[in-house]
Amino acid sequence: MSASKEAICSSSEKDPEKPQLGWATTRYFVTFMLFLGMANAYVMRTNMSVAIVAMVNHTAIQKGEEILDDECGDRELEVDNGEDGEFAWSSSVQGYILSSFFYGYVITQIPFGILAKKYGALRFLGWGMLINSVFAFLVPVAAREGGVYGLCAIRFIQGLGEGPIVPCTHALLAKWIPPNERSRMGAAVYAGAQFGTIISMPLSGLLAEYGFSGGWPSIFYVFGVVGTVWSIAFLIFVYEDPSAHPRIDEREKRYINDCLWGTDVIKSPPIPFKAIMKSLPFYAILFAHMGHNYGYETLMTELPTYMKQVLRFSLKSNGLLSSLPYLAMWLFSMFISVIADWLISSNRFSLTATRKIINSIGQYGPGLALIAASYTGCDRALTLAILTIGVGLNGGIYSGFKINHLDLTPRFAGFLMAITNCLANLAGLLAPIAAGNLINDKPTMGQWQIVFFIAAFVYIICGTFYNIFGSGERQFWDNPDNDEQKPSLESNSGTNHETPIGRLSNGNSAPLAITSSESRQ
Repeated sequence: MSASKEAICSSSEKDPEKPQLGWATTRYFVTFMLFLGMANAYVMRTNMSVAIVAMVNHTAIQKGEEILDDECGDRELEVDNGEDGEFAWSSSVQGYILSSFFYGYVITQIPFGILAKKYGALRFLGWGMLINSVFAFLVPVAAREGGVYGLCAIRFIQGLGEGPIVPCTHALLAKWIPPNERSRMGAAVYAGAQFGTIISMPLSGLLAEYGFSGGWPSIFYVFGVVGTVWSIAFLIFVYEDPSAHPRIDEREKRYINDCLWGTDVIKSPPIPFKAIMKSLPFYAILFAHMGHNYGYETLMTELPTYMKQVLRFSLKSNGLLSSLPYLAMWLFSMFISVIADWLISSNRFSLTATRKIINSIGQYGPGLALIAASYTGCDRALTLAILTIGVGLNGGIYSGFKINHLDLTPRFAGFLMAITNCLANLAGLLAPIAAGNLINDKPTMGQWQIVFFIAAFVYIICGTFYNIFGSGERQFWDNPDNDEQKPSLESNSGTNHETPIGRLSNGNSAPLAITSSESRQ
């Protein structure tokens, strides 16, 4: 970025080059819609885990007493008197049903990352979520008429539809959000994951017990309607980039384009696969992402089981208390993102240093909390407090490695996110498998301590690797030379500062800029 553009992007509100910003600006609306999209995605992802409890006939599959740890035997475990459902599915069958969604989700990450780079991210995201939402209406029919195989097929298709959510969201953030706003805007969008999880669990529980059409089917009908409405609104009101938006204020369009070095208006080169595969900053993000997903999935999937088997929380309080850490994570991610952008825009720390500092909080924090929680014994309040703080600090990753793709390569951020998110989700799938094998009918504190120590070790090692090799600098393979023609065009336009950007915003190409930049390659 040139010095002039750097000054514009880090200037205060009174800078004449920077538009007077309010909450009604277009990029804030885009951020809000992406936040709702992420929340919808996580609602669709997690609602089956609540619904399946009401769907299964637990009495029919009961083979014996549930194994509990007796080290905290003074705890009284309340009995859940809820009614049994209509399906006699064993625990292993339930596992196949719950995992069928994620197989579809994982295999589409990289293909959609490539397609979004070539054809644009907006329609893949909007239509993918529409497919996800529409097929939610078919879940009850598939379960009742098609059995396990029919239900798994529908959930697999839903996973395919949700595949574009992360890489395409990242690609849109790269086109809409200036560098000095990425921390808080990115955190706001990805905090939709926690928001969706927080609202999905209690609402799904209420619908399962009091909803229409037999209770649990209403979960998929209600959230299917919500997702469909969002998808249609997203496709109508959101645009691929500022230059394609017909109603955006010209000052805001110019401000975004200047800060982004023209990455959204000048033709970009093909994806530099070899250069990316040789990039240490890319691997720093990759390992940080994989480490986070392993630790996060350990907490998300195993924390309720630990609270029930060892700490002996009642079944009724378990769901509410298990959601407290994710509420803390959502709130902390919002707070720390503002701090991160302030550190960057005030020039107190470089972009690289800021990403590493905030990411260290996000990965070392939960790692140390897991170690501490493994030594708290039967003190339920202290254990829950430590885990809540640890998961809350995990919110720092959104302003750390998770938004770092955009720093390295505004052009290929969606593709990079597709790669890291795909491999990170595969790493996350290992967490419950490892925990299950370690516990394996022996839910003692000693065994759970091993589970927590492994997750903590992964968090800390991957966070350290990121601190050593991570970077906030734009990489040479992003081809920044393609953007350096804009300042000369602006300087040649004299007082008519809007001329080059206005010409580009009409949807026409910029032959002069492209030709001159390509001639240098």
